[in-house]
Amino acid sequence: MLEHDSYRRETSSAGQPHPDGQAPARKALPPGLADPHACSARREVALRFLYDRIDYERFVSLPFRDLKLERMHELLARLGNPQQDMPIVHVAGTKGKGSTAVMTGAVLTAAGYRTGVFTSPHLERIEERTAINGRSCSEEEFVELVDRLRPAVEAMDREASGSSPADCGPTYFEITTAMALCHFARRQVQAAVLEVGLGGRLDSTNVCLPQVCVITSISLDHTKQLGNTVESIAREKAGIVKPGIPVVSGVTGGGPREVIREVCRRQGSRLTELETDFQFQYQPPRGLESSPAMGVLDFQYLVAGREHRYDGLALRLLGQHQAANAAVALAALAELQERGFQIPPSAIREGLAGVSWPARVELVARRPAIVVDAAHNRASVEALVRVLGESFSVRRRLLVFATTQEKDIRGMLAILLPQFEVVIFTRYLNNPRAVPPQELAAVAEELTGRAYPAVADPVEAWQDVLGAASPDDLVCVTGSFFLAAEIRRQLHNLT
Repeated sequence: MLEHDSYRRETSSAGQPHPDGQAPARKALPPGLADPHACSARREVALRFLYDRIDYERFVSLPFRDLKLERMHELLARLGNPQQDMPIVHVAGTKGKGSTAVMTGAVLTAAGYRTGVFTSPHLERIEERTAINGRSCSEEEFVELVDRLRPAVEAMDREASGSSPADCGPTYFEITTAMALCHFARRQVQAAVLEVGLGGRLDSTNVCLPQVCVITSISLDHTKQLGNTVESIAREKAGIVKPGIPVVSGVTGGGPREVIREVCRRQGSRLTELETDFQFQYQPPRGLESSPAMGVLDFQYLVAGREHRYDGLALRLLGQHQAANAAVALAALAELQERGFQIPPSAIREGLAGVSWPARVELVARRPAIVVDAAHNRASVEALVRVLGESFSVRRRLLVFATTQEKDIRGMLAILLPQFEVVIFTRYLNNPRAVPPQELAAVAEELTGRAYPAVADPVEAWQDVLGAASPDDLVCVTGSFFLAAEIRRQLHNLT
């Protein structure tokens, strides 16, 4: 079992300030949790229960073969199948699925629907994964959910250990998925948006019967688990397609697109595609180092005589890639409208203009401009570089980079290194899958012939880059969700 550094990061002694900068909750608590300090202590117990599970987000080599939907189905059956009769939008994709899920949820909320959104991973607190109307699950609700699931999980543990040494009870991600579904059912959400964690076909979320399935994009990532071609990855992602359920796809590459078309034909699912059935145009904001601004999105959708058109939509999330994600979300919302959802144009505008999604080309400060991004493959790094080029005019660019084992390090660095005058390599500390910074610096030197600093402590790397930056520069932190989380905490400490 791997050592769970994120447990130590998230928890503290009862009554002490929390490492993520948040004090223990002081609002009125449900019966049995009247003392907020007791609640904080119970949260620590709940976190320990979860982090003692098998956590596929933390394995150096993810054991994809151990994923099995039968275990998830059984867990939900023991909990009364909370996912049944819940209107769901199911979102898969290599990149953009979290952003698409959050934008879809924001529009539904703006339209007056009580909307749950389940995403992963979290940046700072596990409660972030489960939100209703944009508000994360509370600490008290989180504790109650763990307590509700514990008897079923422990019973499955006992049965698994008695049947075969190779079997195991529910995993960390299976439990957190079930917690979200239970939370949504208890709060009687009118719509739920579920982001796939890994792949699609065998993902824990793939136990739902959604109103619409969404596949945002296909590119190379998690190749050891999903396959080393974009076509094999597309087939795993398309595993969320259900018979007769409409599918919205933002995939434009020839091979992956044909795979998705084939799966939809076999399942009898109507497919709506970007560049065929819906299009968008995007105008990026400029000069963000000086003042705030939003991009502008135009959207056109025409399917079987049904037309939706929106011009001049303000888009808070930055970049052409986010405009594509927004277009996919709008196409999914059009499918929901066909199924009776009432979504006025005002809700579309309010939702897209108001949505916030941390660590996705997130501008967190100016003078110097500081951008935190969780890009961790070639496609997302390309999107990041494009945004920096079109929306910022700065004197110099400085980079702090760390990433995860089994990622395309050489491919990402080949894109990033020419764009930055100063580069510092580091590692994150809250997960054992981090690449040693010396290895990153060695790859960079092979690519450019230049020597680069390798700083083992991310806080020290952050201090070094700030010391080197002038007010007219831009500092970018990227390469991993884990690095983004650790640097964002440092920024919280400065404010």
